[in-house]
Amino acid sequence: MAHLDRPFDYLVPAELDADAVPGVRVKVRFAGQLVDGWLLERADDSGHTGRLAYLEKVVSPEPVLAPEVARLARAVADRYAGNLADVLRLAVPPRHARVEKDVRARAAAPDENPAAPGEGPAASGENPVAPDGSPVAPDEGPAALGENLAAADENPVVPAGPGPDAWRDYPAGPALLRALADGRAARAVWSALPGEDWPARYAEAVAATVAGGRGAVVVVADNRDLDRLDAALHDALGPGRHVCLSAALGPARRYRAFLAARRGDVPVVVGTRAAMFAPVARLGLVAIWDDGDDLHAEPRAPYPHAREVLLTRAQLGDAAALVGGYTRTAEAQLLVETRWAREVVADRATLRARMPAIAPTGDDPQLARDPGAATARLPSLAWTTARDSLRADLPVLVQVPRRGYLPSVACAECRTPARCPHCAGPLALPSAEGTPACRWCGRVAAAYACPECGGRRLRASVTGARRTAEELGRAFPGVPVRTSGREEVLATVPGGAGLVIATPGAEPVADGGFGAVLLLDSWALLTRADLRAGEEALRRWLAAAALARPAAAGGRVVVVADGALAPVQALLRWDAGWFAARELAERRELGFPPAVRMASVTGLPDAVADLLAEARLPAEAELLGPVPADGERERMLVRVPRARAGALAGALHSAAGVRTARKAAEPVRLQVDPLALF
Repeated sequence: MAHLDRPFDYLVPAELDADAVPGVRVKVRFAGQLVDGWLLERADDSGHTGRLAYLEKVVSPEPVLAPEVARLARAVADRYAGNLADVLRLAVPPRHARVEKDVRARAAAPDENPAAPGEGPAASGENPVAPDGSPVAPDEGPAALGENLAAADENPVVPAGPGPDAWRDYPAGPALLRALADGRAARAVWSALPGEDWPARYAEAVAATVAGGRGAVVVVADNRDLDRLDAALHDALGPGRHVCLSAALGPARRYRAFLAARRGDVPVVVGTRAAMFAPVARLGLVAIWDDGDDLHAEPRAPYPHAREVLLTRAQLGDAAALVGGYTRTAEAQLLVETRWAREVVADRATLRARMPAIAPTGDDPQLARDPGAATARLPSLAWTTARDSLRADLPVLVQVPRRGYLPSVACAECRTPARCPHCAGPLALPSAEGTPACRWCGRVAAAYACPECGGRRLRASVTGARRTAEELGRAFPGVPVRTSGREEVLATVPGGAGLVIATPGAEPVADGGFGAVLLLDSWALLTRADLRAGEEALRRWLAAAALARPAAAGGRVVVVADGALAPVQALLRWDAGWFAARELAERRELGFPPAVRMASVTGLPDAVADLLAEARLPAEAELLGPVPADGERERMLVRVPRARAGALAGALHSAAGVRTARKAAEPVRLQVDPLALF
């Protein structure tokens, strides 16, 4: 609760004195109940004048909360108007007693049955066994997780660092690696070249940091990226030098990896957003790949973003920071423009040599040759590009923004969108012979009749990835067709002729690169009612286009969009920095993040009004709204200059504390700089 967001003093009984060290989990009596807590600090006396209670129990003598992480958690809570307890729940995974017992037993007897890297159960042909005695599948063992469960060497070999050719395609790249090796707090925003092996570049940056005697934390968006980075780090650092942290690992394996980092057994932690708080000794580098991916935003209170958490860590710990991607967010551009970070980009000659040939279908020359290109879903330019690549025995990637078969349908007679008779949600067709069903409530509408004209036939309004695969399979008979999306995400595909239809973020890597990349249905990305629609469209296009071969090797990209649009122009020139600067300038003029700090207050109208009435907002604060949220709730936006961000967060947190102290019935959700404003 917000009104209890502060430390409390307790006495430590003599029998718990040895185990009660800062960072351990404890149980205490609070308001008559036995509750969980953290021991943050030991002191000889207390400023509290009343009677102090005693600690009831030290749950475990393992000090899982590092002092640096505790300071970071407090800073994150203050930035996002949240509670320290909520941040600590994100920072430290739940305790797994059997894993903890096993780790402590290994540490107490390090010379019993020592195992060198590569000599454990997987290497000897035995079936590996988890600490609880259950068998572990081959793809769930240490090699799959980036872990090494062998006993730590007393004198581990420090990698020599990256070779002289590392980052050679970027003029500022070698200087960045030298700064990391020297332990300096270099800050960089990196725009990756098309076809760049970004896991290898990140592994080189991490290796330089480790060679300088410091540790690193790297955060990626999903497990596919994590697998690639895990393999690259294994090659760069050798076995047993890093662990992976991800919620997908499961409680036991995640906690084992966490303890390895907390105990200093490994200098490097990589993972999804679960790793942003990972405890690493002598932290020298924090890095994030593709910071524009919405998976980096934590969906639990206080809703921190992995990029902001890592940048806060760099600032508090005087560590280096690396923000990389094929595109560049407005937030990353702000780092460059304020000179907090330096951009690392290739020169134009190198970029042109690595780029595929990129063409739009909606410019004047194309419309003159193919007047139907303005409305066709697969204009002739896209079709001939795919055909030529397949004839050259090269794979073709087709990016489709919507998954499913026909995610939106309409009356075939009058074009009225088909809606569910029960909840007014959109109807969708799951297959060519399927029955329309509501995407909101799931009810089947077998007897659907158009309320406007009475028609019963339906036509496609939006075409999904599976329908696209069906259509292209008919257009190119005999060519293998694969899909990659929510049901099954492909990591790699062979380099021969074939069609791959993928939704954004699920594009696989082709052996040798794709001969052609088709970006369909651009309107679905560009017309979203979202402040970041253009930025997100460019991010998804560049990520797909980066998988194509260079133009000299036959790589071509076709985007079905008007070439005059700013995101399309940025794609054609492969100039994410230009688009990010343009986007930031527009947001600065209109007063939107990241040029300003903005908070959303969401709840029932009376609850929102109550909280804002209690809040002592800065004088510069502007109230925008209300706007409808989900159900009966509404949302108010509060905008302040960036210099007053701390005052805004403090005022909202204090107001939330007043409401929880008087046990207000209706909750209010506070979010600072949410990804979605409307």
